[in-house]
Amino acid sequence: MKFIDEAKIYVKAGDGGNGAATFRREKYIPMGGPNGGDGGRGGSIYAIADRNINTLVDYRYTRKFIGQRGENGGGADQYGAGGDDIVLRMPVGTVIYNQATDEVMADLAVDGQKVLLAKGGKGGLGNLHFKSSTNRAPRQKTNGEQGEEFELRLELRVLADVGLLGLPNAGKSTLIRAISSARPKVADYPFTTLHPNLGVVRVDDEKSFVVADVPGLIEGAADGAGLGIRFLKHLQRTRILLHLVDIAPLDPDADPVRDAKAIVGELLKHDPALADKLRWLVLNKLDLIPEEEREKAIADFLKAYKKATQYAGPVFPIAAISGEGTRPLIYALHEALEQMARPELDDSDADTCDEFDDEEPEA
Repeated sequence: MKFIDEAKIYVKAGDGGNGAATFRREKYIPMGGPNGGDGGRGGSIYAIADRNINTLVDYRYTRKFIGQRGENGGGADQYGAGGDDIVLRMPVGTVIYNQATDEVMADLAVDGQKVLLAKGGKGGLGNLHFKSSTNRAPRQKTNGEQGEEFELRLELRVLADVGLLGLPNAGKSTLIRAISSARPKVADYPFTTLHPNLGVVRVDDEKSFVVADVPGLIEGAADGAGLGIRFLKHLQRTRILLHLVDIAPLDPDADPVRDAKAIVGELLKHDPALADKLRWLVLNKLDLIPEEEREKAIADFLKAYKKATQYAGPVFPIAAISGEGTRPLIYALHEALEQMARPELDDSDADTCDEFDDEEPEA
């Protein structure tokens, strides 16, 4: 199935049915009075998050969704039936924007989450509602209200714990293949990854986390170069970014420090909040450096990179193709994610826990 992460749709909820203006007509009851029923409500349009769907491809080909109109009211106090609702199933992680105002209407971040996109119109009132002591034969009625309508923009932001970031051919796809069961395309030319890939990393039988691999960035991506920045939204939901750097580029003119600094610059141009996200440095392709030269190559790179970017985070030298250094990286990621998920205890909680621990257990 083709991966589609953006779509535009039109939704129009059903209009309400019109109220009726009728009178009771029966033999021997010459003045039966008003008995016009109300119109039915129009069908509303909802969106629901479904974890079994992983792409917006369905909304590339079916773009209009119009709710059913409510039935008109009838005589003999007959109320019109309401229109059927429409429920649109979308992948978990879909953000729904109002195309006209660019306002976020919904963020489907949890499986089963249901939100109202367009509300159906109320049904009109029949003339039985207008009867009074001074108006015994009302001919007033109201028409149904129109249902809401919107032009919507759907954006799928992949949910993952860890996001991979780096230049094309930095080894992101190779790394995700080495640490998970995901099998993205790997080749010796740039931009082999054309859409995001997700991989589940198993720490042990009961512990795991999700890694997202997105197409590589190049300098000028924020201005539209290469594949641009359209896939960076998939990294906004991650908790940790892994910045992969090719420490042994085959091109003699390549400068790993300059390239790594350029990626940080593109993040800042795109979204400062994304640039401020927790980011770890991963030095890949260690296998291409002779073993006796590795320590010096890493030290030289870090000295220049830290001076240029003021980076002070952890550093993990690896060889993704052979798996060297990946297990320590996996364990460190899992520990960091566990700490993020663990609620912090304030001083009062800590004192309470200490007092509880000191008590003698009852017999």
